Amino acid sequence: MILVVFFASFLLSCLPFLHSISTTNCPESFSCPNLAPFKYPFYKAADRQCGLIQVNCTSDGGIIHLGRGSYEIHGNFVSDSSVWVVNKMFKTLVQKERCEALMYNFTSPTPLLYSISILPFITLYKCTNNSTYDAQTEAYFHQLNYNSYNKCKDHNFYYRYSISNTSILSDHPPTCQVILLPVETGGHKVLNETNIFSLLSSVFSVSIKLSPSCDKCHKEEGQCHTSDGRFLCSNAKKGDAHWHNHDGLKSTNTKKAEIEKTHRKLTLILVLAGSAFILILSLLMFIIWRCYKTNLPSYYSSKDDISPNNEDGSLFYGVSVFSYTELENATENFDPSKELGNGGFGAVYYGKLQDGREVAVKRLYEHNYKRVKQFINEVKILTRLRHPNLVVLYGCTSRQSHELLLVYEYISNGTVADHLHGELANPSFLTWPLRMNIAIETARALVYLHASEIIHRDVKTSNILLDHNFSAKVADFGLSRLIPNDVTHVSTAPQGTPGYVDPQYHHCYQLTDKSDVYSFGVVLIELISSMVAVDLSRSQDEISLANLALNRIQRCALDQLIDPDLGSDSDAEIMRMITSVAELAFQCLQYYSEMRPTMSEVLDVLEDIQAPGRIDSVKPPPPSEASDKTVLLKDFLPSPVSVTGEWHSESTVSTTLSVT
Repeated sequence: MILVVFFASFLLSCLPFLHSISTTNCPESFSCPNLAPFKYPFYKAADRQCGLIQVNCTSDGGIIHLGRGSYEIHGNFVSDSSVWVVNKMFKTLVQKERCEALMYNFTSPTPLLYSISILPFITLYKCTNNSTYDAQTEAYFHQLNYNSYNKCKDHNFYYRYSISNTSILSDHPPTCQVILLPVETGGHKVLNETNIFSLLSSVFSVSIKLSPSCDKCHKEEGQCHTSDGRFLCSNAKKGDAHWHNHDGLKSTNTKKAEIEKTHRKLTLILVLAGSAFILILSLLMFIIWRCYKTNLPSYYSSKDDISPNNEDGSLFYGVSVFSYTELENATENFDPSKELGNGGFGAVYYGKLQDGREVAVKRLYEHNYKRVKQFINEVKILTRLRHPNLVVLYGCTSRQSHELLLVYEYISNGTVADHLHGELANPSFLTWPLRMNIAIETARALVYLHASEIIHRDVKTSNILLDHNFSAKVADFGLSRLIPNDVTHVSTAPQGTPGYVDPQYHHCYQLTDKSDVYSFGVVLIELISSMVAVDLSRSQDEISLANLALNRIQRCALDQLIDPDLGSDSDAEIMRMITSVAELAFQCLQYYSEMRPTMSEVLDVLEDIQAPGRIDSVKPPPPSEASDKTVLLKDFLPSPVSVTGEWHSESTVSTTLSVT
């Protein structure tokens, strides 16, 4: 065994040298049968480091891959930035006149690297069915001579066929979202403008535009890719490699990737010396690991707690056990282009199982005692829960797997954080009625959790997923705790995300179900304001969104908090609803937990606010009898936005504030 580790370590130690003396020879162009030559950003499957968009050649053409979609190339290649394609899945949906076709998402899979646009396209307005707004919406589009399609369950669609006019109405109703779909040009087909499906086309042009950072990197003969949500340019020859975060504001120099030929001899000496050091270090690590393995805590080695709970290992706490190879194949070897998101726990990848199910695979960064404990905690909690607003766990890998992987149902529409202030943010998409539905559905999930004696402990907008109908699904139970109903609190070192952590829990180490209520109050303020929970660019006393909101509400300056895109200035009913939700959030953000409402009371108030004709009568739940006046949070320390020191606790629970 030692010889195997020794030999493997030697090979690994030589990889840097092999890499340094090798260069990636990328072709200027390549061709597929019956197609003109392809150039960057396209690349052949065998030359993964030579581009951004993979092309697989076939016997009579080729197929390109954009994100999770595959498109058959139609006709001849147009240029190095656009190509005509056929989307067969979209074609099937259109032929069957399925409503999913009208909500098909043609978006850029990796906006940090490049963006895509389609031509020709038609502009649809997807409007939520709402008895309060339907008549106004119908009248608005009728006066503009728009056609309508109202055979879908939850939405009505409005459109007007025009190849020359592709502008978007700036004052369209707030309950409507803008959708761009490929459209027929009418050259070879008789079009029926009253039937939206007869206008749609599965053949269209896809234009690719490099991001400014990636374009600059390519001109410097570098390679564009992303890492941990950042843009990274490596191997640049004409300038230093650099990275950018999501805002593109920060950059830093890294080592030049190319080593001059005159330094190769020195490099060889350094690599050999480093190899010897790595070999010795590997041997020491192996010896330490062997000693550690024989002294693992009973929790780690207990078959009752960690091993699958049946003889053949096909189940683990009642869910399926997947092999690492199966999930590796489902995610195409964890292809970076299939990454859906990442955080402190690890990364999540899109995958497709052999049985056709679309899944989201959570890949934990570390395989240590703490991660195993969170891994088992999430499995044990999710297997005992069933609720339409909780994410479904399909299964996981076993203890024997060299990586900890959790397999969930795939939720296609990103997170609430993405739509409020992330890469999917669009003022016309997340209207106030949708935000109210998200708040209510999230509250229902939390009420169910609390009734099941579970505290989530990490409620935040990035842990609320949205499906294609914008229905909410609460996710990420790695930090959740089980608290019996006959226990008032659990003493444990605080964990959670800065900006959402209950300040009383933070200072008193006492976790209660009211800690989730505080975090949910921050979520309500995000839905009202579209601001992030923690923003270091704001003034010092308003870095925390909770502090900022309390300040605005106490000064009767709610208008300074409301997202102007919600249309509260022009719609009195929306303004009354937002005001009522803000009052409820104010109660949730009280410092003392006994002054906050329960999640059941929060849900009742939200449903009353949404109910037609009952807005004026809705009042937030009254404070506890412990105090007859509202406590101003400015008199107490707020939810922490950062942690600079260590927690001091006798508890065996981790004492580091996790940032996920």
